[in-house]
Amino acid sequence: MKALFPHVAETLGVTVRVSVSFLPEQSEPERGRWFWAYHIRIENDSPGAVQLLTRHWIITDGRGARHSVEGEGVIGEQPMIEPGESFDYVSGCPLSTPNGSMVGSYHMLGEDGAGFDVDIPRFTLLAPAVGA
Repeated sequence: MKALFPHVAETLGVTVRVSVSFLPEQSEPERGRWFWAYHIRIENDSPGAVQLLTRHWIITDGRGARHSVEGEGVIGEQPMIEPGESFDYVSGCPLSTPNGSMVGSYHMLGEDGAGFDVDIPRFTLLAPAVGA
């Protein structure tokens, strides 16, 4: 699993795994646009169901400019994840530099009605060098 999802964070029995891919076909370096897809798997190893309510991302470009993104759910969903189950989704991130990073958190609601934050591991966005 480590090779498929090299970035991992675990919080209170909820594990977030991330893999990232540079998408040259969606990128236009000559116009200052680079694009990545990231695949996230959220695994619930806690004893109760959890629901993902909101997300918070901090996206940093290669110049160090930080952009905060917050919103409800992921890909239009607020998934309920039962114990022993997982939820996968794929999304994307454009940047105006050929490198950067993302890190964040999900706000979850436990079966007991208590809210808690789950860490999303930091991962690097890195375009291959031109001519490589």
